[in-house]
Amino acid sequence: MTTSPQEQAPDRPPARGAAQSQGHPRRWLILGVICLAQLTVLLDNTVLNVAIPSLTRAMDASTADIQWMINAYSLVQSGLLLTAGNAADRYGRKRMLIVGLVLFGVGSLVAGLAESPGRLIAARAGMGVGGALLLTTTLAVVMQIFTHEEQPRAIGIWAAVNSLGFAAGPLVGGFLLNHYWWGAVFLVNLPVVALAVAAVAAYVPESGNRLGERPDLVGAVLSTIGMASLVYAIISGPEHGWTSARVAASAASAVLVLGAFAYWERRIPHPMLDLDFFRNRRFTASVGGLVLITFGMGGALFLLTQYLQFVLGYGPLEAGLRTAPMALTVVALNFTGVAAKWSARMGSPRSIGLGMALMAAGLVSIATLTEHGYTGTLLGLVLIGAGTAVGSPVMSHAIMSSIPRERAGAGAGINGTLNEFGAGLGVAVLGAVLNARFAALVPVVASSLPAALAAAGSERERARITGAYSSGLETSLLVGAVAVLLGGLIAAALLHRADRADRADRGDRAGGGDRADRGESGGRT
Repeated sequence: MTTSPQEQAPDRPPARGAAQSQGHPRRWLILGVICLAQLTVLLDNTVLNVAIPSLTRAMDASTADIQWMINAYSLVQSGLLLTAGNAADRYGRKRMLIVGLVLFGVGSLVAGLAESPGRLIAARAGMGVGGALLLTTTLAVVMQIFTHEEQPRAIGIWAAVNSLGFAAGPLVGGFLLNHYWWGAVFLVNLPVVALAVAAVAAYVPESGNRLGERPDLVGAVLSTIGMASLVYAIISGPEHGWTSARVAASAASAVLVLGAFAYWERRIPHPMLDLDFFRNRRFTASVGGLVLITFGMGGALFLLTQYLQFVLGYGPLEAGLRTAPMALTVVALNFTGVAAKWSARMGSPRSIGLGMALMAAGLVSIATLTEHGYTGTLLGLVLIGAGTAVGSPVMSHAIMSSIPRERAGAGAGINGTLNEFGAGLGVAVLGAVLNARFAALVPVVASSLPAALAAAGSERERARITGAYSSGLETSLLVGAVAVLLGGLIAAALLHRADRADRADRGDRAGGGDRADRGESGGRT
């Protein structure tokens, strides 16, 4: 019987025993390497938004070209997250991490040297493949090298890097565009990718678990097409209308293909997504809560950046600086371990409830106090950051810890897919709420804020338009706050019930063992 490369790897932590209980001896160094790889992808997610005006001028790009430059990356990445996680489990997480970095680096090089919108769109799609591999393998490796007790803090640091990338992207992009041409926002990835590849090759241990003789190619194709269709429908809805033929066809395709995917996964012995995961109470509670949380947060923060630029008149760099306190709060609480200590004392259900309550309060603060100046926005951002630092790592850990260690890549794919789906849906739905409110208050002008301001004939008219947009933003943020709070309460309640049921199950097993021991003893006497 042959042994897979993953089973032969000497650095792979065993499934049980002392090595697992102690964690990998170089786990904190490895975490730093993983965060470096993760930061490469996350910076690129936001840095392109700053370069859009320069790209439009340099390439004479149309609005459709610009949309596809942004969406090609997110569509490919969202569609491939489940497949990428499964590939990491099957072929080795270290190997797939290196492949993801190389693909991302090659895509960055092609994008930086692109001379046409089509070539840049293709390069962005290639970067999306690398990004999907990176986002799933990094979290899977964290689960593999850390002990159960250390995992919450490690995931907290991993999550803090996500927030750091979100905040630093516009700042890095603004600096590069002030000194270099637009291609620099892509080429800057190359030295970071090279350093990350060398560090991963040197320090990250190999791990994986080859399930079955053949990969689930049918499942991979169905999940990729289904998720990409679903995300495309969500992205296209606000622009083309939710009842348009394009959106309806994409949504119908997503439902049919994902239904076929679920049916197929039920039939085969070694599926890429084990649907029995959803029978786990802890997993189901975490999944439902995460979708609602990312729905509220993703949509609300997207709208806030629009408000800072379109209504308050900040440039992309200054808007990035003014939203940075949220990310800095997350980084401070997670890198110092403060959030992990709070969570350990309170337990998962209370941590999630508190975190989401803080996030909801932050959204309410921004919605109701922003008109009085930046102080209300700052307070809201700090509250959101604190809530994110306390609640989000616990939620991700709850999902990952409810899945077997050998399927950590699949778990990371599910976690990433839920984040993408929830955030995309939040942007679409909360954006629709804002637009509906805006159109109701200003029915005679164009539906988009920039077009409405351009058509305004006087300062009084401009003030009326920005006031209507602010009212729409307030309504959207309050809807987002309700979604976040509801998600936190649902997840906390279900996790509390799951913990109580687990304790009861352990008590029953222990009681059965005691009764068996007493029966044996009585028989001997």
